[in-house]
Amino acid sequence: MKQSTPLTSGWTLRLAEGTAPEALGRLRREAVPAEVPGCVHVDLLAAGLIDDPYLDRNELDVAWVGRADWRYETELPATPGGFERTDLVFEGLDTVATVVLDGAELGTTRNMHRSYRFDVTGLGDGGDSGGRDSGGDGDGGDHGGRDGGGGGGRDGGGSRVLSVLFTSVYTEAEKVREIVGARPNAYPEPFNYVRKMASSFGWDWGPTLVTAGIWRPVRLESWSTARLAGVRPLVTVADANGRVEAHVDLERTATGAARGLAVTVEVAGRAARAEIEPGQVHAVVVLEVPDPERWWPRGYGDQRLYACRVTLADAGTGAELDRWERRIGFRAVALEYAPDEHGTSFVLVVNGEPVFARGVNWIPDDALPARVTPERYRHRLTQARDAGVNLVRVWGGGIYEDRAFYEACDELGLLVWQDFLFACAAYPEERPLRGEVEAEARENVVRLAPHPSLVLWNGNNENLWGFRDWRWEEELAGDSWGEGYYLGLLPRVVAELDPTRPYSAGSPWSGSWDHHPNDPAHGPSHFWEVWNRRDYTDYLNDVPRFAAEFGWQAPPAYATLRDAVTDEPLGPRSPGMLHHQKAEDGNGKLDRGLAHHFGAPATFDDWHYLTQVNQARAVATGVAHWRSYWPICAGTVVWQLNDCWPVTSWAAIDGAGRPKPLYHELLRLYADRLVSFQVRDGERVLVVDNQSAGQWDGFAGARRMSADGTVLAEETLPFTVPPRSVAALPLSAEVVTFEDGYRELLVADVEGLRDVVLGCEDRDFAYPAADLAIEVEPRAGGFDLVITAHAFVRDLLFQADRVAPGARADRGLVTLLPGERCVVGVTGAGASEVDLTSVRAALFTVNAAQAPAQAPAWEVARGGARVVEEAARP
Repeated sequence: MKQSTPLTSGWTLRLAEGTAPEALGRLRREAVPAEVPGCVHVDLLAAGLIDDPYLDRNELDVAWVGRADWRYETELPATPGGFERTDLVFEGLDTVATVVLDGAELGTTRNMHRSYRFDVTGLGDGGDSGGRDSGGDGDGGDHGGRDGGGGGGRDGGGSRVLSVLFTSVYTEAEKVREIVGARPNAYPEPFNYVRKMASSFGWDWGPTLVTAGIWRPVRLESWSTARLAGVRPLVTVADANGRVEAHVDLERTATGAARGLAVTVEVAGRAARAEIEPGQVHAVVVLEVPDPERWWPRGYGDQRLYACRVTLADAGTGAELDRWERRIGFRAVALEYAPDEHGTSFVLVVNGEPVFARGVNWIPDDALPARVTPERYRHRLTQARDAGVNLVRVWGGGIYEDRAFYEACDELGLLVWQDFLFACAAYPEERPLRGEVEAEARENVVRLAPHPSLVLWNGNNENLWGFRDWRWEEELAGDSWGEGYYLGLLPRVVAELDPTRPYSAGSPWSGSWDHHPNDPAHGPSHFWEVWNRRDYTDYLNDVPRFAAEFGWQAPPAYATLRDAVTDEPLGPRSPGMLHHQKAEDGNGKLDRGLAHHFGAPATFDDWHYLTQVNQARAVATGVAHWRSYWPICAGTVVWQLNDCWPVTSWAAIDGAGRPKPLYHELLRLYADRLVSFQVRDGERVLVVDNQSAGQWDGFAGARRMSADGTVLAEETLPFTVPPRSVAALPLSAEVVTFEDGYRELLVADVEGLRDVVLGCEDRDFAYPAADLAIEVEPRAGGFDLVITAHAFVRDLLFQADRVAPGARADRGLVTLLPGERCVVGVTGAGASEVDLTSVRAALFTVNAAQAPAQAPAWEVARGGARVVEEAARP
């Protein structure tokens, strides 16, 4: 049986070549401990040699790290006896590396997104491997590594010193650019010339931290006779029957070449076996599973997973040689990408059921991705699931995520849209890149194939659009730019290795060059005129077939800012704040976006609060509008779920993991049932949206009210909405016609769901002072804020992290009518720790932000003893 030995300890790091700050010149002579898996930045941080690049402007001070060369070293343990072969296996090297054992070069690498295997049998033990190769465990492709050559320079009782020398990825990128010629790029850094996480080089939400290191696990594998070099289970389901077609690739030792082998596949208590003739290195084993329970996305059914075991044995002795185990799920997935009367549809269909995608875009969860643990993946994805999300798009400027990411999605019922890793640039199609791209694609298609959550392969992010609209075509003058990957190589790889899943050439992409690549009527589209140049109300002018990217910026939580920015005073344009705003003219766009709806904020706290309100409202405008047009529009994928560091960005969860108000708004927008005011043919209607599995029968209440709570007109509307359907209920002119829009609002209520529309913009509305009574009630693990409104209160927000950095509130923006109350649950801070002054300071309303001269009136109580702050009520 194969034996694995993880190589996680004893590693050191030192500077090999390149310029470092004078104080760190000793790194050429003196090594520091290295964490594997990890990266250079993590090790330098742990050694206290660099400051936290996420703090203030420290990112600029560590730019030298990405331009230096680095050497990792450790001593290999003794090879276990009784095996014919020992391999050194790297699951990920970032990025341009030379692997050396006892002074002998084993091979070189230049792709972060692949694994590598080297035969080290006998090296350092007085033996010789008889030749070594470099390449991943995936199917086929040009592995890009070089043969290590002979065994010169080895000492037969040597210390078995393993060295991995990392050359700066800038050096490689510049070399490749010299070979293939310049290509256009949406960002100034040369990420399109090397197969590395593009966002390492900075993005409009991320820092420039160009990493290097052994970023995924490394191990020794000892084996005899044969091993499983690759297992690719194609799982399908038709009618009542499931089918597992396991494609198995083998590697044999010299003595194992002549032996008969057997492969057994086991799923759901059933097994199938195939005999493998001597010399044969590929087999297909088919297993039928009658009437399996289906795997469904969340909200559509259960996430039934089955253990799948593939065993390799010696046919003669029956001895087990190797084993592969994963969990699989039986489901059928298709992409309805077809012309119709509205354009070209783009609908994901799972088990025959069309799905409205309630999605989020995913970026690497840390700019230093080796720091993301399985627990962190699960927590972040659970946050997504809890917000009603059913689809996560893994964006093309990041990485193929760790197995733990996809396993969590399998279990949580989150559909995965997986981009191939190309984003916002023209990518050369010549060698050496072309071979790397094919090998990378092949390996990762095979690696991810077992996961039922993965439902779509996508060729790239915005590159087809960029060719048409970003003046690339003229600049390229006929040079290659990636079209051959997206319309040729990648669909061929998917068709060969994973025919159970659909492939789309890009996002956005209209399906052919007959239409503009970002035509909302055809396929997935991106909406960035909104935010960049237009107000979010422009979302209402389109009904896309699938909104794959759209969003609005806001700063992170206050405690996240305070942990990352030490500016005094802290302001929207203080130096640290501006450094943590990576979008071009980002603060200008925030301010112009506010000006459409609000008066100018008087203080930083008001700016911070109102920009977060504006973000939530922008996304709500798009999602509610587009969702109301189901099934013409078949999905919304918000940009973005998460951040990779503390930054002002489009994320719903900030870089410290704190939810913004947008996150809580997603709970409302992505719930199975949603109620919203919309406009149809120039008339305001009430849309009752039912994405649940059951019919929805009920009564909708619609009111026109004045800000003082007086009901001016109202009606009750009965409705019946079938499952996965939408109904638009007409409203009477008496209800929807404002007589005094500066003081009136519309309110819709259905079974605890609400939508509110003002008669004018917030800046012009005659808001009363926010008159609130607040009770602080202790409970296990925290406290409840019971808030009663004595006046109309718009978008009340309790920023719990202002009370205590570890505190979390379970609600976001809340609008209350006079006499209504809400309960905000708070964890991470006890009631006895709460200072009433800080509670008041952490409560924000649009009322106060738009009418600061009208001081809010407070009544605060705790522990049964009422404390009243006197203030005149208007």
